[in-house]
This record gives sequence, structure tokens and C-alpha cells, in this order.
Amino acid sequence: MSEERSLNFIEEIIENDLKSGKYESIVTRFPPEPNGYLHMGHASSICLNFGLTRKYKGYTNLRFDDTNPITEDTEYVESIKEDIKWLGFEWKNELYASDYFEQLFQFAVTLINKGLAYVDDSTAEQIALEKGTPTQPGVNSKYRDRSIEENLQLFNEMRAGKYEDGAKVLRLKIDMSAGNMLMRDPLIYRIKHAHHHRTGDAWCIYPMYDFAHGQSDSIEKITHSICTMEFIPHRELYDWLIEKLEIFPSHQYEFARRNLNYTVMSKRKLLSLVNDGFVNGWDDPRMPTISGMRRRGYPASSIREFCDRIGIGKRENMVDIGLLEFCVREDLNKSSQRRMVVFDPIKVTISNFSSDEIVHIENNPENENGGEREVLFSNEIYIEREDFMENPPKKYFRLAPGQLVRLKSAYIIQCDEVIKDDAGNIIELKCTYFPESKSGQDTSGLQVKSTIHWVSCKEAVPVTINLYDRLFKVEDVDGADGEFKDHINENSLIVLKTAVAEKSLLSATLNDRFQFLRKGYFCLDKESTANNLIFNRTVTLKDSWAKEKAK
Repeated sequence: MSEERSLNFIEEIIENDLKSGKYESIVTRFPPEPNGYLHMGHASSICLNFGLTRKYKGYTNLRFDDTNPITEDTEYVESIKEDIKWLGFEWKNELYASDYFEQLFQFAVTLINKGLAYVDDSTAEQIALEKGTPTQPGVNSKYRDRSIEENLQLFNEMRAGKYEDGAKVLRLKIDMSAGNMLMRDPLIYRIKHAHHHRTGDAWCIYPMYDFAHGQSDSIEKITHSICTMEFIPHRELYDWLIEKLEIFPSHQYEFARRNLNYTVMSKRKLLSLVNDGFVNGWDDPRMPTISGMRRRGYPASSIREFCDRIGIGKRENMVDIGLLEFCVREDLNKSSQRRMVVFDPIKVTISNFSSDEIVHIENNPENENGGEREVLFSNEIYIEREDFMENPPKKYFRLAPGQLVRLKSAYIIQCDEVIKDDAGNIIELKCTYFPESKSGQDTSGLQVKSTIHWVSCKEAVPVTINLYDRLFKVEDVDGADGEFKDHINENSLIVLKTAVAEKSLLSATLNDRFQFLRKGYFCLDKESTANNLIFNRTVTLKDSWAKEKAK
């Protein structure tokens, strides 16, 4: 758990609102558009919105902003729900902006009747041209002074499907000289003859985000509508609409995004990575999507801890992904099962060891109740090729000719002979063991400075290892020169087909988390089968990137 921290500015607002009696309880919402998969930026918003109502005894609605039928899909709806539940949160109501299409339409009719909205036949180009610039006022549309009766008739005809896409829009009548350009008669409805994933073909006009969002908040009596800083200019329109419609006064609060280095979180860029084959789908373990992090083996609790540590504020900053990886390591160190896996095996024959023996190895030294497992030790084992050197330098403490090393939870061995093939490649090591040197019962008096892991040849299980690393080589991908895909790390995935593992990994499940001794943290991949076990590296044991940056 994180150390006790001071209140953030939104918590201070909420506590003041509750103390003053402004609200008896608070209501927030998480309003994703179902047009893609959630990423780490969404995780921060989820933890904030749901975390606030968990802390202050309110509730959070999940409301899908499904006002753009062309880009939305039920697949995304289901993935979003799965991600939120996996992160450990539950919403009170599952809602959709499309639930309110009729009510939103009637709100628009109310605005027309008040003389605050009009139908505009101008093209998108003409509307943009007439809007002016930040230093020059806009120009009123020639359709701005249509009568209330004509606007009502045209708006109803728009709904009835009489006009083609783009033929007409409904705009608010505010002020074409407003300093905030969003207040210069913004569009609130457009014609779009497209099949909607929930309402089918019932509608051919759809509300714009700025119109649907605040009114949906008001309908649901959201007390604290929390969004990111780019929506600050939208707050004036948000408040204007609530005031003119005389509905529940939801209020918008903004916080700054927390950007992660070594990645991108633009949906457009993430989609490009998927479509161009740089990654294997939205849940590729190198992606910053929640589904990608889940597949990579990140515990949900570590993501919540990370979001809590980075907090929220009013100034954007770049967060080091190393902090996220630290939270993951800290969590997995406590929870993961230890297993022995040899990535690049070399055979070791122990000439003076005759019968098989069972050794007991603790599952997790960080958990006193973690128990032990039985592992077969025999006279033929595999060790890592990198754990042997034929001509070692000084202070090399692993296996070498005539040198001693301890085998994890087993015995001390000594290398006596090196066997090579005709090409001079080392294919086998002949060793002897010391019977009095068994771990926990050592009376041999031998001193060794290194312990290595191993796998018995008799029970070795072949496994495929996916070594995932960061997808990009530069810290600030968006700010780097050139095309963002030019900075992809060509070593972000290395696949090992040579590895062998201890037998216990045959029973691994998708929910299990492992530390492969001396290698890192791993989990079973969803494409793994009984005949082809595949493990993904979640994170290394130590932050190797810190050393790279220091070079």
C-alpha cells in the first residue's frame, strides 16, 4: 500500500461539498467512447472516478458515449467492461448516451423554442470560414435568423430522414464574437445515415459530444464530472447549456493527463501500429492498452498502485514507465511462484550420481505460507549455457573446468570434462557432485560463491519464451523527430524456442504468475496449448533500461 498522502485538489473540492451540505453523496461517471480499446490513460481516469466514489461512499456510472455510429462497435463495449472489472471496480449503472437520444432531441427542441438554436444549411467549409480566428470575430450565418417555426419544421424533417448527410446541422445561437471560439454558435446535431450498434436505424441525426455529454451528466445527476485539461474550453458551453435548459447543475472539473515515456497513447497511433503489423493486435503485450498489460501479466493491483502514486494535478507531465514497472515488480515479488526454466540449455552429466532424488524447493520465499514443491533431481540436468565458461576471467564464480558451483536446492558440483562436437561447439559437461553438500544439510565444508538453477533432463518440458521489452527506443515518442514508427525498438520481442522448464509448469494457468529464477517475471500466454506452452515476460528482475539511459 502507498504511504499516507495529502488530498488532491478534487478530493478537497469533494470534502468541502460534503461538509457544506451541497451534496449528501457524490456521483461520478466513466464515459468512454466505444471506438477502441482502453489504454493506460483510461486506467488513470477509471481509478480516479471509481476511487473517489469508493472513498466517499457514492457511486460511479459507466456511460458509453455512443454518439458516433460509424466508429463504434459492440466488441469495444465488451472489452471496456472487461477491463474495468479486471481493474477491480464495479459500476452502479451501465448506461449509454443512446439511452437519451429522445430526451436529447427534446432538449434541442426546447432550445429552438427559446430562440437559442437554428438549422444551418451551410457547408462545413463555410461554417469554419465564418467562425473567424482567435483574434477576429466570426460572421453570423445567413440562416441564423430563421424563425422558430421554420427551425422546428426543418429539425423534425432532419430527424425524419428527408436530408442527406451534411445537408443541414443544428447550431446553438450564442455569440459569433465570443473570445472562446467554442461559443461561436457550436454545432449540436448532424445528419448521419449510419447503422447504430444499439438503436439500429431508428435515428439518422446524432448529437455532438458537447451537447450529449453535459446533458447526460445532468440526467444522471452526476455531481462531479471529471475530465482532462483539454476540456477546459468546453466547460463554458457545458455550463451554458445546463443554465439555458434549467436542468440539474452537474459541474465539470479538469485534471492533467499523465503521459508515459517510451510509448504512445493516441488511439489513432495505436490503431496504426495494429493495422501496419508492428504489433499483434490491441492486446499485444507491448501495447499500453489495459488488455495488453493484462496479457503481459501485469497485476491489476500494481496498476492501481501506480495510478495512486502518480496522483493527479493541473499540470501535464511525463511519467517514467520505470515507476510502473517498479510497481509491477513489487507486487509480483510478493505474489509470484518461483520456478526453474533454462533458456539456452547445455547438458550436464553427473557421473557419480546414480539414483534419482526428490528435492524440495520453496514456492515463494516472500510468503511464509507459500509451501514447497517436489522437483526431480537426476544425473542428467540442463543448465544455462551462460553459466559455464571454458576459459573464465578472474572473479568468475559460476561453472568452469575444475571450478565448483552450487545447484539450487541440491548439491555442489565440479566440472571435470568438456565435450565438444566436430565443429568445436560445447555440447555436454561431465561433472561430479559432493554427497555431503546437499542444501540445508551441507557438511562438506566446501565454499562456493555462486548458485545456479537447473532442470532435470528426465522431466524437462519444452517451452516457448516471449521476451517482451519496451516498444519504442526514445523517451518522448510524440516529441521525437520523424515518423513515430521510426523509433520502434526492433528488439521489443525476442522469441526463444530452445527453453526447457521444470515439470510443474505443465499445470500453469492464465491466472498464475511466476518468477523464473534469475530471469524475470512471466505468465502463460493466451495462445499457449498443452503441446506448446508459451510464456510472456512481464518484466525483468531489475530495471535494465536505467543502465541503458546512463550510457
